[in-house]
Amino acid sequence: MDKKIYTTEEIQAIADSIRKQILGIALKTGGCYLAQACSSAEIVASLYTNVMNLGPSEGPGEPIPFPGVPGPDNMDYPKGALYNGAPAPDKDRLFVSCCHYASVIYSALSAVGRLCPEWTEKFNVDGWNMEMIGAEHSPGFENTAGSLGQTISIAAGTAWARKARGDSGRNFVMLGDGELQEGQTWECIQAASYYKLDNLIVVIDANGQQVEGKIEDQMNVEPLVDRFKAFGAECVSVDGHNIEEFEKAFETEHKDKPLVVIGRTKGYTGMKPLEKRWPFLHFVRIGKEDREEFQKIYDEM
Repeated sequence: MDKKIYTTEEIQAIADSIRKQILGIALKTGGCYLAQACSSAEIVASLYTNVMNLGPSEGPGEPIPFPGVPGPDNMDYPKGALYNGAPAPDKDRLFVSCCHYASVIYSALSAVGRLCPEWTEKFNVDGWNMEMIGAEHSPGFENTAGSLGQTISIAAGTAWARKARGDSGRNFVMLGDGELQEGQTWECIQAASYYKLDNLIVVIDANGQQVEGKIEDQMNVEPLVDRFKAFGAECVSVDGHNIEEFEKAFETEHKDKPLVVIGRTKGYTGMKPLEKRWPFLHFVRIGKEDREEFQKIYDEM
């Protein structure tokens, strides 16, 4: 079956639905990683539609009870990666390093028919697989990220193995720009460049914020494009909220080099009240004093 090609308007509708769904969770629970949905909605919506080539979901359509931690006697349970399709030589794979973006991934899976819309009822509920921080059993996740900077190495190792095997599928890894403060990230880019892993695609939600505030005030990582190129990768920087511009970035020629696509974003896109809190938006809490304001935004979405 031919892959469906989504229009820009359809992808934008998915991005808007992601923001609304995560805002609904924040209103219900009093807080969540809302800014990450605001910044990455177009990025994730584009990945799950026109950018990645995934097979049909093999994961359960509804949330399942927590299957327990992996171990010698507990490996036979539905892995989160199955929601992106069963592994196949010609299909892409997605590794999510910024695992606190889990609700964004779930919402995107739901929007494209890989997970039921009722996933929100089990989100962050004890005893279920819909973790607030994604892990290997969480829908859409290949692995538990561990410390920031580790998942890119997992993705690169997978890319190396798949290239050696002759697979044509690509290996996407999604990072936050705060992870670019980690030395392991740059060591991995250097190694991926050395091994000519042009099947490794690094996608960065560059929203300029981290727990302590502005990234540039904690440990500046710019100029990113120059740095990635200096380490041997091809790199382009685009408006992460411009769907057409973001999609076109993946057409960049990068023979024998990993490709890095930086999406420049804002953590308050679509939700004006958050702008006055920026850059302290790592985890957004909605209290009694601003509930009415956010409820109005939700109702108008």
